[in-house]
Amino acid sequence: MWKKFLLIIKFFLFLWKKGCDSVVKFIKELFPYIVIFVVVVLIRSYIVTPVIVRGDSMDDTLEDGQVLFLSKISYKMHDIKRFDIIVIEDIDGDLIIKRVIGLPGDDVSYMDNKLYINGKVVEDNFGIGDTSDFTLDDICDINNDKCDGEIPDGKYLALGDNREVSADSRVKGLFDSNQILGKATLRVWPLTKIKVVK
Repeated sequence: MWKKFLLIIKFFLFLWKKGCDSVVKFIKELFPYIVIFVVVVLIRSYIVTPVIVRGDSMDDTLEDGQVLFLSKISYKMHDIKRFDIIVIEDIDGDLIIKRVIGLPGDDVSYMDNKLYINGKVVEDNFGIGDTSDFTLDDICDINNDKCDGEIPDGKYLALGDNREVSADSRVKGLFDSNQILGKATLRVWPLTKIKVVK
């Protein structure tokens, strides 16, 4: 794509040097639009892009059809944190939105509807519905990950907030860091519900 764009620019510069008045006028009028287009493409490719919530796995936090901004640079500057809402490209190429529960080095389990991280109960105010019991070994067995009692480096355990319906790490296993496209930062649609996503 960039090669074609540069070729077009070179063509216009060639015409400009030739002194074609109508071409020069055309380029001067077109130039601001080209700049705007390039800036939009760069921002969307490297900084932020919209994503649409599909399904009800993140109810009540996020609802089907809502539009979020995905920050592609947040995890280049900061580490992924527990309870961040992330956008993941799963192995089928689908974009899914989940909440980070387990970080590398954690031993995560759910017993009697309580979240345990490294053997201690952790307050989980995000999940709705009952969460079926699981251990880290159960999650690791899905993709034959070698966990040895903790989440391996570069892997994350993520769950949907609507635990009874979400197809998350309990179904898909641990997610690789390269599957995580970024952090969901802002809900922008519907306009009546614009706010920072937490």
